[in-house]
Amino acid sequence: MSARGSAARRGPRAARAKRLTQAQALRVRERARRRGLRVVFTNGCFDLLHVGHVRFLERARALGELLIVAVNEDASVRRLKGAGRPLVPARQRAEVLAGLASVDWVVVFGGDTPRALIRALRPDVLVKGAEWALAEIAGAQEVLAAGGRVVRLPQLRGVRTTRILARARR
Repeated sequence: MSARGSAARRGPRAARAKRLTQAQALRVRERARRRGLRVVFTNGCFDLLHVGHVRFLERARALGELLIVAVNEDASVRRLKGAGRPLVPARQRAEVLAGLASVDWVVVFGGDTPRALIRALRPDVLVKGAEWALAEIAGAQEVLAAGGRVVRLPQLRGVRTTRILARARR
């Protein structure tokens, strides 16, 4: 069920194997539910992966047995972040995330929020950064209504993609 650990041994092909369609993600979730595994879900643009992301994903993974990371498609990132973004196409962002030991599965989603995907998956734990108010977290109400929990993790101070980009532009 989990590709955890095996990607590091098998290389980039294994990381690509950790990418799922939404239909495949639903099947993974159902298998996890039958096995009694706690599924953790988070999402984001992950346009320029940095240490803050890595630590966040490690902490999210520690909240359950499987971590599914949803990545915004390119058009969504442009709408949310503005012209010139994303810097890295969705397929590559997904592959980089899949290469992390803390990430079990990655799925690219359309739309500006993953609410429909969250509603379908019904993860046991939904994780977002503490900068998000509970009312602003897409899918939070659906997860809570299904008996799951929402965890807001503090971000690493001073490490933000927008700050890194601003420094690079100077």
